[in-house]
Amino acid sequence: MPEELGAKVRSELFKRKMSQKQLAEMLGIGSVYLSDIIRGKKDGPKAQEHIKHIRKILDI
Repeated sequence: MPEELGAKVRSELFKRKMSQKQLAEMLGIGSVYLSDIIRGKKDGPKAQEHIKHIRKILDI
């Protein structure tokens, strides 16, 4: 995930008073895996699907 998108995710989570753990639970993935996606350490096809869901959930 590009840094810009990672910053947007963190900003939206802060605005919504939502934790990464809560977002991970909504996605059905582990919080460490979500963190890796947000930081750009995971970018395979499965991670791209999760990014689509993250964008949809957070409306970004």
